Amino acid sequence: MEVKENLSYTNDHEWIKIDGNTALVGITDFAQSELGDIVFIEVETISEDLNKNEVFGTVEAVKTVSDLFIPMSGKVLEFNSALEDNPELVNESPYDDGWIIKMEISNLDEISDLLDYQAYKILIGQ
Repeated sequence: MEVKENLSYTNDHEWIKIDGNTALVGITDFAQSELGDIVFIEVETISEDLNKNEVFGTVEAVKTVSDLFIPMSGKVLEFNSALEDNPELVNESPYDDGWIIKMEISNLDEISDLLDYQAYKILIGQ
């Protein structure tokens, strides 16, 4: 399983890449491998302000449907439109082409609640 050093992670297997007060969010390589083939991603929270750990969408795989939890409080700015026709990008490239949302962070202090790559590797048993 790939775990990138330049990202922060949640216990629910989302990653966040912070750039100032905006960030990209997706699910980890571990999460996509556990879910299996992803067939649909739904995000109905565009332009909504959400608190950390609230559900921002769902990911549907052949085996199951799972909620997606926002890693930090903020506003959902954008959904990765490439996933509308190609949800399998999350399986193929979870950290790059398969990002799910772009968000505006409202509380940068919450970064201290996230896992760094070493802590996330321990969480997934690597």
